[in-house]
Amino acid sequence: MRILLVEDDVNLAQFIRKGLREEQYAVDVAPDGEEGLAMALNNPYDLLILDIMLPKLDGLTLCRRVRAKGNMTPVLLLTARNTVETKVSGFDTGADQFLPKPFAFVELLAQIRALLRRGSPQQLVQLQAADLKLDPASHRVWRAGQEISLTNKEYALLEFLLRNKNRVLTRTAIIEHVWDISYDPMTNIVDAHIRALRAKIDRDFSPPLIATVRGAGYMLEEPETAA
Repeated sequence: MRILLVEDDVNLAQFIRKGLREEQYAVDVAPDGEEGLAMALNNPYDLLILDIMLPKLDGLTLCRRVRAKGNMTPVLLLTARNTVETKVSGFDTGADQFLPKPFAFVELLAQIRALLRRGSPQQLVQLQAADLKLDPASHRVWRAGQEISLTNKEYALLEFLLRNKNRVLTRTAIIEHVWDISYDPMTNIVDAHIRALRAKIDRDFSPPLIATVRGAGYMLEEPETAA
């Protein structure tokens, strides 16, 4: 899952980003509304978290402009002004939910889970290829009935591969969805994590599921079943 956080409070942004990364989300951060708008319109996100009081372009205007472009990504507004008028204005711009400041991080996580379920009902359905199963609700993975322990990034990588099984994914596409956009596309971080993931879900099982498509990227293949 990839989230855009638009927040000008540096300390709060760093706190939220760190916490969400620990929960296996990829998080991009924009410090003002103009940069946030450009990122929201030019990158695929599963959720937008927008502070209302932003420099250059406020969160309400940002949300309105995103919706005007036909982008229906779920939007969570963070606000220090928890008034009826603010909420009405927010809902009128197309926001999905509000979270008043200050808030507990567990409350933020609950809001995020609720919005992701609402935004795409299929996201929390168990994913499967052959005898490999992944449960997005519990973040647990099994192969041939054996539970497999993955790091946060290994889990996020496997989830992305499973959601796009039988499709070739370039290294750049993987980085954009699993890591933050600040990562250099020329790094070998994807290859290193693919090797680690294969060691856990393919090495001791048959058939191997993760294929290298030379010159293109990687693909998780669903084996053909015998007729």
